[in-house]
Amino acid sequence: MDLENMPLDELKSLRKRVEKAIESFQDRKKKEAIDQLEKTARDMGFSLAELTSAGGVKPRRTVAPKYANPADKSQTWTGRGRKPLWVQAALDDGKSLDDLAI
Repeated sequence: MDLENMPLDELKSLRKRVEKAIESFQDRKKKEAIDQLEKTARDMGFSLAELTSAGGVKPRRTVAPKYANPADKSQTWTGRGRKPLWVQAALDDGKSLDDLAI
């Protein structure tokens, strides 16, 4: 296949067909994986739904934000995990977390 000399409309058509083929391939592989996992679960006396349900694992709770960026109130932080850059910049400028509290 000589891509260098192919007209643009044929290249675009080829790209769409390739994208569709990739998506179809990934869907088939996912189905194969699920089928294999279901068989393994059945062989062990469980259903896949039993093993993947939230019964054994507690869902994560969402935590309300405690701090907001004074320059952009849409940027918030709960106080957990790594400090966002805007928090670190405010701290470097001499502000305290109390200054950023909501």
